[in-house]
Amino acid sequence: LWLHVEILSIKSVANGGMAQFQEMMRQQLESSMHDELEKLLDTTTGAEREVSKKDFEGFKNLFHRFLQVKGPSVEWIKIQRPPEDSIQPYDKIAARGLPDNVANSLNKLVVVKLNGGLGTSMGCKGPKSLISVRNENTFLDLTVQQIEHLNKTYNTDVPLVLMNSFNTDEDTKKILQKYTHHRVKIHTFNQSRYPRVNKESLLPVSTNLSMNGQNAEGWYPPGHGDIYASFYNSGLLDQLIEQGKEYIFVSNIDNLGATVDLHILHHLVSQPNGKRCEFVMEVTDKTRADVKGGTLIQYEGKLRLLEIAQVPKTHVDEFKSVSKFKIFNTNNLWISLPAIKRLQEQNAMDMEIIVNPKTLDGGQNVIQLETAVGAAIKCFDNALGINVPRSRFLPVKTTSDLLLVMSNLYSLEAGSLTMSPKREFPTTPHVKLGSSFTKVQEYLIRFESIPDMLELDHLTVSGDVTFGKNVSLKGTVIIIANHGDRIDIPAGSMLENKIVSGNLRILDH
Repeated sequence: LWLHVEILSIKSVANGGMAQFQEMMRQQLESSMHDELEKLLDTTTGAEREVSKKDFEGFKNLFHRFLQVKGPSVEWIKIQRPPEDSIQPYDKIAARGLPDNVANSLNKLVVVKLNGGLGTSMGCKGPKSLISVRNENTFLDLTVQQIEHLNKTYNTDVPLVLMNSFNTDEDTKKILQKYTHHRVKIHTFNQSRYPRVNKESLLPVSTNLSMNGQNAEGWYPPGHGDIYASFYNSGLLDQLIEQGKEYIFVSNIDNLGATVDLHILHHLVSQPNGKRCEFVMEVTDKTRADVKGGTLIQYEGKLRLLEIAQVPKTHVDEFKSVSKFKIFNTNNLWISLPAIKRLQEQNAMDMEIIVNPKTLDGGQNVIQLETAVGAAIKCFDNALGINVPRSRFLPVKTTSDLLLVMSNLYSLEAGSLTMSPKREFPTTPHVKLGSSFTKVQEYLIRFESIPDMLELDHLTVSGDVTFGKNVSLKGTVIIIANHGDRIDIPAGSMLENKIVSGNLRILDH
């Protein structure tokens, strides 16, 4: 009898029962995850338990969707070019001019900076926003200066909101005391803390909610798409709406080009109420350096962000093509606050899941489930792309980027960097510093002063190289010190269209 039942169950699986079997497995996995999360919650009490409980609700939703996903989230054949009017050129927006009363628009605005990242990729401990980038000013200093300048110039009250993560919150809050006398109200809220999941068992790797020792590796902040839920859960969203705020301008804190643009703001607030644009994504023209950046497409009648992770392997080269997909997302976004509230309350925020594989220090393979803030564009009404000048995208991800923003290519005024009028071409030089420059401390030791780069097109540096004071670089300069060699570029040197290799030592005497 047992054998007979077994054969019947195998037949039922073969006759379309596979879907039922998979559904049963999914439910089992969800149930096991649910039990594990409850166990984790039982390891703490009070406020921490309540915060974690809210976080876990968001995680359960994400995990449920992750288990449901079948195949790629886009069908390549359905992808269309966005309609002409869905991506406006910035010049057209700016040509409308500004109203007499700019303050009215500014008083409806909140600036939000994504401040969850650490400076580890540049060899720094602590929040990335606290790295010095120009004249001893950190990313955070420059942001505060920009907003303070707006508030003083137009007699307004634009607040700054920082979305921290559990990695950056404590250090950031300590440093905020230094801005108490600046004319900027600063608020913070924390993005969620989600459990990393064992790749094999699909269960959390942490055994309790603490952040100590090995357990610290068991947690992660789930990408900037978490902004909607965590902003709403913090209570700050409602508070700002009550104060009459209508839009947030969101950007990465390490994008030094992401300053408040009055023309875009005016465009948003001047639309008639029924036609109000609820979401603007700033895009800019792709160069060969940006081939991996997300792009805007039309998909099933909606404007949508397409990330490289969603592209089927057979179409990756096509996605990277500068001729087919001409623009990419800068992650400078303007979003309606009432719309965020509405979508959160309707549980209608739909963002594709990014599965991010990681290996922990002990060698264990885990996955992180993340979302991207721009992926929600398809949920908002009257969404729009604005093709902005490249100057609005100036991210500092590496010391090569840092060299550019520290140099005389840019001038600094009221916290904003602008390309020097002395540079003949508005394009940014291509700079590639080798592994000896990766960490900020090493990078700073290798430059006695930052070279003159006004006429530079391309710089590649590899190996053990140092620069003396007042060096000038022009055209294409390539400096390569082979293994075991060292090159010291003498003080006052002028290198124009030069390749320097071999060994060049300058000895102190």
